[in-house]
Amino acid sequence: MSRLLVVTAVAAEATAVRAGADPSRADVAPVGVGPAAAAAGTARLLALAEAAGHPYRAVVSAGIAGGFPGRAPVGATVLAARSIAADLGAETPDGFLPVDDLGFGTSTVAADPELLAALTAALPQAVVGDILTLATVTGTAATATGLAARHPAAVAEAMEGYGVACAAATAGIPFAEVRTVSNPIGPRDRAAWRMAEAFAALTEAARAF
Repeated sequence: MSRLLVVTAVAAEATAVRAGADPSRADVAPVGVGPAAAAAGTARLLALAEAAGHPYRAVVSAGIAGGFPGRAPVGATVLAARSIAADLGAETPDGFLPVDDLGFGTSTVAADPELLAALTAALPQAVVGDILTLATVTGTAATATGLAARHPAAVAEAMEGYGVACAAATAGIPFAEVRTVSNPIGPRDRAAWRMAEAFAALTEAARAF
C-alpha cells in the first residue's frame, strides 16, 4: 500500500501529528519554516521516495496557524480549499498586485478534490476555506484587515502550505493542507496564544490520516 507523506514546519508539530496518525499509513517529517524550506524539503522527500520505487500517494501540509477572527476560532481545525501565497506579487500605488495579475504564474494551488473530500468527511467539524501562506506572518490589525478584505474566503494563515503545494504539483501528487488554530491573526499577543490546545487539536486531526 502506498503511503501518505505529512510534512510540518517544526519538530513539535511533527510530534503532535505522529501522536494521532497511523504509522503504518503515514510518514511524518518536519521540513523547515517558510515556503522555500517547505518546498525544498518536501520535493526532496518526494523525489527520494520515487527513486526508491515507493512513491507517496499524497502529501499533506500540517501544523498550527493563525485564524481570521470571525472565520476560524482558536482551537478550530481548518482545511484548505486552496493554499494561497498571499504576499507573492508586487506593491503598487493602488495596492497589492498578486503574481497572477503580473503574468508570472499563479499564487493559488487548489487542494486535491478527492483528498479534501475525504478529510472533510473524516473531520466534519473542520472549517473549510482558503489558507494563506506568508513569509512574514501578520502582526498588525491593519495588515490583518487588508488580508481579510483581499481574501474573503481565507480562514487562516501559516508559512508553508503553498510551498508544499508547489512541490506536490511538480511531482504530480495530490495535496491538501490541514491546520489547527493557536491564535487570532493580528497584533502579536503571545499571552493569548493557545499552543497546547492547538497541538492537541492537531493530534486529533491527524487521526484522519
